[in-house]
Amino acid sequence: MTVSLNDIAERAGVSVKTVSGALHGGSARMAETTRQRIKEIAEELGYVTNLAARSMRQGWMPLIGVVADELITSPFATEIIRGLDGAARASDMAVFAMTLNGSRDVGAVIEEVRRFRPRAIAYAAMYHKTVALPEEFAATVGVMINCREANDRVTSLVPDEFGAARDITSYLVEAGRKNIAFINLPGLLAGELREAGFRQAINEAGLNGAGARVLPAVRRTIYSDRAHSLVLSHITELMSGPDRPDAILCGNDRVAMEAYAALRRVGAQIPDDVAVASFDNQVDIASRLDPPLTTMALPHRAMGRLAADILLAGDTTPGELHKLPFQLVERSSV
Repeated sequence: MTVSLNDIAERAGVSVKTVSGALHGGSARMAETTRQRIKEIAEELGYVTNLAARSMRQGWMPLIGVVADELITSPFATEIIRGLDGAARASDMAVFAMTLNGSRDVGAVIEEVRRFRPRAIAYAAMYHKTVALPEEFAATVGVMINCREANDRVTSLVPDEFGAARDITSYLVEAGRKNIAFINLPGLLAGELREAGFRQAINEAGLNGAGARVLPAVRRTIYSDRAHSLVLSHITELMSGPDRPDAILCGNDRVAMEAYAALRRVGAQIPDDVAVASFDNQVDIASRLDPPLTTMALPHRAMGRLAADILLAGDTTPGELHKLPFQLVERSSV
């Protein structure tokens, strides 16, 4: 025998709308004890959601669709998806993603996602950047994750790159480091914002210009981990000159890994001679370096959770920008 919402409502002594709200994340307000009791009755009676009927009734499936802008190729993709999925499952929703890459048109991918009739759609990028959505799709996307909509038409969640760089630089200064070189990521929005935060912290500390050298990690104008690296040549020159740095801030953990090798090659000890700090907290790298690397952890999981909360609440404010803080992960390199 098929169990209906009416059956559960009759047993619980509440309305069908209240039952639907408890089981399907509807708009009905209720005490948490009522919600839990309804779920227990539904489980006892063996209720199974009829997704097809629910979709016809509500106009959407219990899904959050994600347009993944090369996201699946990123080592941090799992953190964004985990945050989204965890928050979505708490509301009996599921998450699915479709990848956007250089060979696919963003409008076509959004249309493909819409065919599944999700309750909401998010756009998530592999790295922090600005994205210009086609005008006809700006209202379709509920939230941008790890990127900002170029015309400020969509709620956007981005990491606070400026604040992270200011905080890690201040941390180095408070640790007694006064001559800090920054091997940054050229051509990326994250690198631009981090350089600004780095320079502000240097100025606030009253250090002179020599304590704020910014150098590109690669020869290309836009950073890629496949581009020719300049890390060894920079560190060799820095450590052989008269004004040797006592700290090196790296644009990401991959650059920090190269900095470790270069410093050992010139005979410098970490952190005794030179402290090293970084961004990202790519754990497979940061925790395995010797000594383990102090770094700023990207807020990817928090962005995923907040995105789900915003999408399911359905009260997004077009153009609203949320900057999420990084977390300092202290290890032994400072």
